[in-house]
Amino acid sequence: MPKFFVDDNQIEGSRISITGEDVNHITNVLRLKKDDYILVCDKQNSITYNSKIEEILKEKVVCKIENEIAKQVESKVKVSIFQGLPKADKMEYIIQKCTELGAVEFIPVALKRCIVKLNGKDEAKKIERWQKIAEVASKQSGRDMIPNVKNVITINKLKEEIEKFDLFIVAYEEEKEVTLKQILQANKDKILEKESSKIGVVIGPEGGIDKQEIDELKLCGAKIITLGSRILRTETAPIAITSNIMYEFEF
Repeated sequence: MPKFFVDDNQIEGSRISITGEDVNHITNVLRLKKDDYILVCDKQNSITYNSKIEEILKEKVVCKIENEIAKQVESKVKVSIFQGLPKADKMEYIIQKCTELGAVEFIPVALKRCIVKLNGKDEAKKIERWQKIAEVASKQSGRDMIPNVKNVITINKLKEEIEKFDLFIVAYEEEKEVTLKQILQANKDKILEKESSKIGVVIGPEGGIDKQEIDELKLCGAKIITLGSRILRTETAPIAITSNIMYEFEF
């Protein structure tokens, strides 16, 4: 069943007003009609409603809430991806796939070896596009929330973020001993005993993470890990890590 997201101010009692681009999608792409059913999720509280279309107007679609969907879609383990700015459209792929897997936020990071530089209008346009990709991926995968895509941060800001997480992992191709599996299993009890845990994941750009940056992150409490004997592409690594985290802690 198609799913759409609304702000809580679009919900009044048992009525929901869907506006913006979704109106065109409902009427002209999906060709839904009055009395058809859709799922509508409140962005602010992640509650999904089974809703029946009551009225289709030019600027809005009005639905009536039939019942609340009780199923729990979101994981209790909140994964944040700190991605070294990659080239081309790789960030779009990372956001799309990691949203499907359950990541809750994406933070682009300007690391030493990043070739891509974003600032001003270019950054704003990219963030807007990436946020839209996260929304579309959330709809497609039936998420109850849309991951937040934040502005680009520096290594100094990244170091400040570490203390906010229950576990903070950095994938580094020069690490040979400490594996992702070891770190996840060593922290399993700590992660699962909490009602909601936060895991941060740092992935370098195409050229990897500079040794000095690794040392700085390690001093701040980050766990430096290897993803195995094969070096993964920058767009593959976050998918592999997120998949393993969900496998270890979610099911």
